[in-house]
Amino acid sequence: MARIRVLVVDDSVVIRKLVSDLLSEDPDIEVIGTAVNGRTGLQKIALLKPDLVTMDIEMPELNGIETVRSLRQSGSRIPVIMFSTLTERGAEATLDALSAGASDYVPKPANVGSVGRSMELVREALIPRIKSLVPKPGMISPASAMPLARAVPVVLRPPAAPPRGGHRLLVIGASTGGPEALSKLLAALPPLSVPIAIVQHMPPMFTTQFAARLNRQLALEVTEATNGQVLRPGTACIAPGDFHLEVVSDSRGLVTRLTQGPPENYCRPAVDVLFRSAAAAVGGSVLGVVLTGMGSDGAKGSRNINDRGGSVLVQDQHTSVVWGMPGAVANAGEAEQVLPLSELPAEITRRLVHRPTISAASGGA
Repeated sequence: MARIRVLVVDDSVVIRKLVSDLLSEDPDIEVIGTAVNGRTGLQKIALLKPDLVTMDIEMPELNGIETVRSLRQSGSRIPVIMFSTLTERGAEATLDALSAGASDYVPKPANVGSVGRSMELVREALIPRIKSLVPKPGMISPASAMPLARAVPVVLRPPAAPPRGGHRLLVIGASTGGPEALSKLLAALPPLSVPIAIVQHMPPMFTTQFAARLNRQLALEVTEATNGQVLRPGTACIAPGDFHLEVVSDSRGLVTRLTQGPPENYCRPAVDVLFRSAAAAVGGSVLGVVLTGMGSDGAKGSRNINDRGGSVLVQDQHTSVVWGMPGAVANAGEAEQVLPLSELPAEITRRLVHRPTISAASGGA
């Protein structure tokens, strides 16, 4: 069976060797070359035609952000995974790279004590992403500009009855490809009469920068969630990295609760935790949306929402960078609709804006 052909682009000889060695250990992956900067990387992409590229952000001559932007402007849809640093500057640069068209990112290990441990951390983060972003032989990648060969058939859940008193809460989950999907989705929404709570799989510092960036770019007020924050209609909060975000109802209305309970689906924050808590807090008055992402986080939480009479929408396969999370919900029969990203804002608006709402303090659905 054909192996996944990877090009490693990094100006550090140590990182090039580390990444090349650990990828070469996987029988499904072949490192076909390396490059010391983005300019050389573009030349080797044209020459070697890899299936995927790993790329550093800060490099001489042509940095990673400029390289990704050049690739996308040329029409290339080849998946690119960025290596980023767990710093404020690194988080901002990573978000710039994702906006330029990078597919995903992997944080560089820091202060881990040994080369062996560093390699293990990179292996655990990088290899699953590579295998999610590159399709099996004979299939067409969701990241490709070409249509998918055959979409996976799903059975849609019958629409739930509109909640008495209207929806009170919109909850959204996303992972790989989520930053750009969330940016586009939120930008296309009109002012809503309900609060929005979001889980985007990201480490600490990255969620801080992501929330601040969205708040600058959008008319919508976006914050990184704090513990005990009262959720106000027409605003959005994003779970901080390494904390689960729950929504609870008390005398003040709908309120956030941050915990560091065990990871779920290997994730903290986890979409399942948010969705489960939202269903418990407002019953059928919650609308859940699952966007592009690797894995299956959100499937169990979507079942919780549906069991309480709420509704769940998911992004379709063609517009998802990785149809893992939304696909898991759809294939489990927990989605009322499977829609392209461009059509989700109108459907969310139809469900939330034109119905009367009750105040957050007036109790559950």
